[in-house]
Amino acid sequence: MDDTYELFAIRYAMRDAKRRDHFIGGDPHDAPMPMDYFVWAAVGAERSFVIDTGFNEATSAKRGRTFLRCPVESLRLIGIDPATVQEVVLTHLHYDHVGNFDRFPAARFHLQEPEMHYATGRYMAYPKLSHSFEVEDVCGMVRLNFAQRVRFHDGDAVIAPGVSLHRMGGHSAGLQCVRVNTRRGPVVLASDVTHFYENMEKGRPFPTAFHVGEMLEGFDRLRDLAPTPKHIVPGHDPEVMRRYPAVSPELDGIAVRLDAEPSA
Repeated sequence: MDDTYELFAIRYAMRDAKRRDHFIGGDPHDAPMPMDYFVWAAVGAERSFVIDTGFNEATSAKRGRTFLRCPVESLRLIGIDPATVQEVVLTHLHYDHVGNFDRFPAARFHLQEPEMHYATGRYMAYPKLSHSFEVEDVCGMVRLNFAQRVRFHDGDAVIAPGVSLHRMGGHSAGLQCVRVNTRRGPVVLASDVTHFYENMEKGRPFPTAFHVGEMLEGFDRLRDLAPTPKHIVPGHDPEVMRRYPAVSPELDGIAVRLDAEPSA
């Protein structure tokens, strides 16, 4: 069985922001630091995985984001029909990672069980923490669990040859990253374990945090999981689109190949 995958990132939205928005304690420089929003896909010879499902245009308008394209329909650009997707990994249940779950009618969803406990538990009484969730997304995942379409994990797990999940916590209680075997070796999709390269490289956590200590430990675990720092892909950094090659000239600025060597 071939355990290597083609690996893609699709950029579907962005946010104008400043450096102070992305580090606990702010930043002395008030320079622009925009944020990108991605979904990812690992495409194998025998099976494929969609990693996170983004948000829709209505949620984008509600939260003041710039919506570039539908992340679900954009999967067709790399040959994936959302209606036939069998496996979806949700790195966590924040609005920008689980919205559109209902657009995958045949899928089973992989989720860390502590994330479901967190999103339905006592901490959601605090707006500082619940702000990152959309209640209908959370309720939707509860309904899918009753429909036997959620596979819960509690810690690290191999879900297919060449694809493994690694619970990190920190940013959200059940945050997980995904390690995918590719032609250049294992690539770690950090998701929000590190939003930007700089969060990890300088040990400066992102402000949205459930447990700051776990965020800092998460940076170390990313390095342990990856053969080199170039094999770690942050969750929201526009640098991803600059460092990795476009899938095709037509998809420049839309989709890049993470199984190719980055430029930096």
